[in-house]
Amino acid sequence: MVQIFQNREKSIQTIDLNFLGLTGAIAVYLLPHPYGAALIECGPGSTIPALQSGLNELGYSASNISDVFLTHIHLDHAGASGWLASQGARIHVHPVGAPHLLDPGKLLASAGRIYGDSMETLWGEFLPVPPDRLSVLEDGQSVDVHGLELCPLDTPGHANHHFAYLYENTCFSGDVGGVRLQGIHHLRLPMPPPEFNLEEWRASLAKLKQQDFDIIAPTHFGVFDDPTWHLAALERALDEIEAWMEANLPSNPPFDLVNEEFLAWAGQRSQANGVPAQLIDVYEAANPSWMSTRGMQRYWQKHRVKQA
Repeated sequence: MVQIFQNREKSIQTIDLNFLGLTGAIAVYLLPHPYGAALIECGPGSTIPALQSGLNELGYSASNISDVFLTHIHLDHAGASGWLASQGARIHVHPVGAPHLLDPGKLLASAGRIYGDSMETLWGEFLPVPPDRLSVLEDGQSVDVHGLELCPLDTPGHANHHFAYLYENTCFSGDVGGVRLQGIHHLRLPMPPPEFNLEEWRASLAKLKQQDFDIIAPTHFGVFDDPTWHLAALERALDEIEAWMEANLPSNPPFDLVNEEFLAWAGQRSQANGVPAQLIDVYEAANPSWMSTRGMQRYWQKHRVKQA
């Protein structure tokens, strides 16, 4: 599915990668320029056929993609970057994430311990990016791509190698902007291990609030024209998560118990916000709650227990 959202005189074109056969879970954003197009994100290797189909529907092929701007290197955002590099694209990434694109071995080994036999089905192949195709960006460093000017903002909290990108009046918020699906006013926080950090996320939120944009586009999922509401909802979600951790984690309960409690709480929160049952599976595909449980436990042990 391809969506088109007009952005002043240019357009943002949203390609739905139909991850796991679900609509509205992972987006890739296409920005046309006179010599082809740039992408924000590329999705996992498992969705390359859907990416090709979306590009074709818009009149492009992979060889027309000159540049790919990754918000971070998690597999659902960056898995197809090596393949796109092999088609001629230049891959832009945070300096902390760059070594893992050149040699994804450690990244894949870590993911393999989590996902086991599901790795191939979920994520497909993750090819390395050749050094001559890799562009390492710095915080606030504007990049011009055939008239498209993008500015990366260092925004840790979800991951310590995370950029949000400003383009004209739009903020591509990756995962630091939370997970929000189309047609519903509900936002969840993706908090995977090992780098979820509440204090850093709050600082990133403060940084986003200082920027001038009137469109926000999280990778999960879509383009929204209410960034004031969105950022306020993100702040509320951070407050709610902190309160939940303070109520449930000090006694150091086992993972299974914490996970059961958190899944119930997350489900009740979604229901209270009017999320229809058919969207719960999409939220879980875009942001598995059990991953957030692991991320919260690691954060608590590393940052709260040691400080007590």
